[in-house]
Amino acid sequence: MKPDSINYGNQAERLRRASRQFVKYCFVGASGVVLNMIVYTILVSVADLHYLAGATISFSIAVTNNFLLNKYWTFGNPDGPVFTQAFRFFVISVISLGVNLMILRLLIEDLGVANEIEAQMIAIAMVTILNFAGNKLWSFRQPSV
Repeated sequence: MKPDSINYGNQAERLRRASRQFVKYCFVGASGVVLNMIVYTILVSVADLHYLAGATISFSIAVTNNFLLNKYWTFGNPDGPVFTQAFRFFVISVISLGVNLMILRLLIEDLGVANEIEAQMIAIAMVTILNFAGNKLWSFRQPSV
């Protein structure tokens, strides 16, 4: 077999694996968004909490959900160093939270988007790629085979 064929096979397998992970990541992300929005809506609409505090609390709950599902299901890394992965996941999540809060403030206070719920959905969508890239490449990075 030619060396190029071997490289192509390895690249194709990595692409298939990354595609499967991305699909799983989207399902996990969707569960996190649903959880985030339920908690956020209750805190902002029912408990009358300020939207930034509500976003922070709902984000924290969703991050815990997403870490566990991504570690054990999406990236299939149950034997990985849990504290290292959790720390890295938390760092990526805090960076994403900061970006999320800036987008929320921009949409609600600076641009005058009246609906805080819609603004949160837009902010979540905008930080999704940051989360996936950071977690795939850093939090759950696995040694090359």
